[in-house]
Amino acid sequence: MRIVRDGIYYACGLILVGLVLSYFWGPWAGVLFYVLAAFCVYFFRDPDRVSPEGELILAPADGKVVSVLSLSPSETRISIFLNIFNVHVNRTPVPGEITALDYRKGKFLVASHEQASLENEQNTLVLESVRGRVICRQIAGLIARRIVCYRKVGDRLRTGDRIGYIKFGSRVDVIFGPEWRTAVKVGDRVSAGVSVLAEPVDQVEA
Repeated sequence: MRIVRDGIYYACGLILVGLVLSYFWGPWAGVLFYVLAAFCVYFFRDPDRVSPEGELILAPADGKVVSVLSLSPSETRISIFLNIFNVHVNRTPVPGEITALDYRKGKFLVASHEQASLENEQNTLVLESVRGRVICRQIAGLIARRIVCYRKVGDRLRTGDRIGYIKFGSRVDVIFGPEWRTAVKVGDRVSAGVSVLAEPVDQVEA
């Protein structure tokens, strides 16, 4: 299992501080920093995932579904809340090309709050898939203060490809059109690149 680069930097820094404290004040002086280093490695873990085949919208993040909302007759939004113990690497919900990227500064409300989708710092990726536009939005939370996105406009991605991460508790929204039918409900726990959020309407009705 790989570790996100920032996690390695943080862990090494904490271990170094622990070693210095242990050298001057005894072995127990650095224990807290060793524990924090271990937590950083755990938090920034990036496990490999095998995505199911087929035309599906998959979860872009690990966490709990906190909202399934019809924004309009033509748009549905599914929101996933990540606590500090979830894997925080985000993945592509559908295969397609990134046609737009929009980073916006904002507030740091609790990520599970409904207003977080409107007011918090966020990064929006617009993906053009064979079944239309799908939006994936990384949203910072109360503790999360940095959104990282690996991708750029023009990138062509497969389902489940890594797109970035958000530090320490956050939220990810997926917005899609009427071509899709929701396959989850509020309270469901999902895994990035594995859990199905929505299926094509014509396949469900067939």
